[in-house]
Parts: sequence; C-alpha cells; structure tokens
Amino acid sequence: MLALIGCGGGSDASGPNKTKLAFVTNGAADFWIYCEAGIRAAEKEHDDIMVDFKVGDGTAAKQKQMANDLIVRGIKALSISPTTPGEQTEMINTWAEKTQVLCVDSDAPDSNRLTYLGTDNVDAGRQAGLLVKEAIPQGGKIMVFVGLGDAQNAVERYQGVKEALAGSNIEVLGLMTDEMKQDKARRNAEDTITKHPDIAGMVGLWSYNAPAILKAIESAGKADQVKVIAFDEDPVTLAAIDEGRIHGTVCQDPYKFGYDSVKLMRELTVGGKSAADAGVPTNKQILVPTKLVRKGEGMAYLDYCNGLKDSLK
Repeated sequence: MLALIGCGGGSDASGPNKTKLAFVTNGAADFWIYCEAGIRAAEKEHDDIMVDFKVGDGTAAKQKQMANDLIVRGIKALSISPTTPGEQTEMINTWAEKTQVLCVDSDAPDSNRLTYLGTDNVDAGRQAGLLVKEAIPQGGKIMVFVGLGDAQNAVERYQGVKEALAGSNIEVLGLMTDEMKQDKARRNAEDTITKHPDIAGMVGLWSYNAPAILKAIESAGKADQVKVIAFDEDPVTLAAIDEGRIHGTVCQDPYKFGYDSVKLMRELTVGGKSAADAGVPTNKQILVPTKLVRKGEGMAYLDYCNGLKDSLK
C-alpha cells in the first residue's frame, strides 16, 4: 500500500479553544488517504476544532490502545471503523460513556455508538454480484476474499454477493480472509487457483484484495480465464479496469465518510446538539451511496482520487 500522508496526528493549527475530535481507521490503505482528505477539508472550514487522525494495524487491540489514549487526551468525539465489532462492543460501550462515538465504514450495531455512517454494505455486495454476472455470463465458480471476516462490512458485503447470485449459474465457493496482510491476500488467490483450476472469477471485498488477486492470476497465466471484481478505488484497480484486466469495482465515498463524520462530530460537540437534532435518523444509519466503475471510467476516477491525495500535501 502507498504510504499514508499526514497520518500521524491532527492539523497544524492548535489552541486551547479548539475542540478535539478523532478518527481511527481499521488499517492502512489508499481508501483512508481519501477519507483523511475529507476530514481535513471539513476541519479547515472551522477554526474551533482539530482532528487527530490515527491509522490502525488491523487489530482490535491497536484500536483500543489508540482510542483509550485519545480519550485520556480529552477528545470530545471519536469516529472509528471497528475491525471486529463482535469483540469490540464492550469497549465501544466503555468509550461511549466518556465521549461521543460514531462507527464509520464498518459498524458495531449492537454497541452504544451514536450512529453508523457509511455504505449500505449488503446493497454494495449485491452490486458486486451484478458485476460478477456481467463478467462471467456463462457461469462458473467464484471465490470471495476479504481482510477480516468478522468485520461488519465484510459480513454484509459477502451476504449481498450471495444474495445477488442466488439461483444463478454462478457458484460461490466461499470466503477467504488474510488478516489485512497483502502477502497472504496473494497466497489466498494462488491457493484458490491451485485447488480450483476451473475457477472463473474472484471477488475482492476490500481495496487491496483485487490488486493481490490480479498478481496471482497473471503470474499463473490465468488472466484470460479468471475475471476479477473489486471494491473501492485502489490506483492499481482503477488502471487495470481501463486496461481490461479487472472487470469493474464498487466504489464507496471515503472522502464523504471523512467530511461528514467531522461535520457530525462538530454538531454534537461544539454545537451541543442531540443526535436527532444533528441529523441522525431513528435507525441510526447514515448511508452514503456507492458508484460502479467499469471499463472506460477507471482513469478518470483515478484522476479524482489523485486530486484528493494532492490536497493533503
């Protein structure tokens, strides 16, 4: 993955009158660079907040450490993408007793978080299923890949893929996880090719999965046989779509995740609003639309993403 820009802390501006907010990711990826661009854009619009942006390592333990440290330092609101929500419900509830907590990108629906802000992941999974049907209309076997199988977004996307393909001529063999390790992501794809030489498609549910899959199938000389479906807007993915090496991707809107989460945290803290008055619906889900990117659209979208990166320089 590319090195994160400005991932070590908050904005340059500081002062005793600024309200401290924070954002904790589940790991490192270009996806989170685009999210930070939205965070910084929202932060620049107000002189009364500062946002500390922290990058996780794929573990709940690291997120716990970072969130606890941030709370000790006096943050008034925290946005976080939980890695393993089932295991983190209790810790999120503990944080919620001390600060305002939002789940962004991945939810912990059984926790006391104020709201979830992000993609309708079941629907996004169905969109990936649609791309699978386009890519292999003749049918066949597919394997699905993700970093952490317990993450709520992974669970829901996989559910959506299976729903979209139910009753079709496409067989979903299963879900393979890699603990957010790119070398293992590639090995998973390589193992799939070895065990299932007739595999027709591979679906990556997280941003780095598709580039890892692509390396595996091209190394095995299977590029013409195995169709790849992606999630998110990794630069390799977007370029490969226009080159015809990846069929398409389901893009979320990480910039909006970052921008809207900061705006909401400020309304709750500086503005002193209740969740309802700040725009949180009764179902506590703020859903952000996705976008399908197919051949002919990849490089234009990559230019947009590169612009987001440049805004952090």
